[in-house]
Amino acid sequence: MTSRLQERLLAIMDRKNHWAWTHLTGPGLTRDQLAVHFRHEYRVYVRDFPVLLARVLGQSPPAPVRSALAENLFEEQTGKLSLGVSHPELFLEMIDGLGIPRAAIEDESIPLEPEARAYRTLLDRVSAAPPWVVGAAVLTIFVEGSVHERAELEGRREVLPIEEALRAHPIVRHYGCPPEQMRLARAHRAVEGGHRRDAWEMVLGHVPDEGPTADAVTAAVAAAHAAWMEYRDGVARAMGLRPG
Repeated sequence: MTSRLQERLLAIMDRKNHWAWTHLTGPGLTRDQLAVHFRHEYRVYVRDFPVLLARVLGQSPPAPVRSALAENLFEEQTGKLSLGVSHPELFLEMIDGLGIPRAAIEDESIPLEPEARAYRTLLDRVSAAPPWVVGAAVLTIFVEGSVHERAELEGRREVLPIEEALRAHPIVRHYGCPPEQMRLARAHRAVEGGHRRDAWEMVLGHVPDEGPTADAVTAAVAAAHAAWMEYRDGVARAMGLRPG
């Protein structure tokens, strides 16, 4: 049985889907199009996710939350709970496997779409401003979560064994990234189950089911979803993709 707050948040996560996903998981994209997509993912949140988490941690949440955030941050920045390499570096390792120059992803002189800058501004704002639980909800439930959140919580989501999952991954299957350079997926498989549990526990365990704080958390996650949808629209436009 979900609480009222959890149900409100899950209703948002149920809609964390975008029409461009079918393009991104299928064949037919050029390396330039892939570079646009991954450049935005990397510079908007992948590269600096440890920093965003650190801002929430710096607001001195309760001790159990500090531990969960610190463990998440430690893994993101060092990878020492999984493969010993930071997640941003593992992301770039995947880029290497695609044959895309790292400069096409990292070069700050290449502008990001305005919707991407707006989404990042939102992440910067909620991660730095109190109450800590709002930033924690946006970062750990929304940003790290997916449209499959409800199924995962209910134990209904079936996943392939990691070796099969890597072979079936669109980046491997359609674009030739060697499976050995998909270690980011391995790291995620190793730690994300614990991080998902921590995400929900730190929010639901410290927010009354109803009231102004629950409303603030829900509003912030809804705003993040709206900004993310616009962000994905902007990236799809830059890639030359169209709905349908």
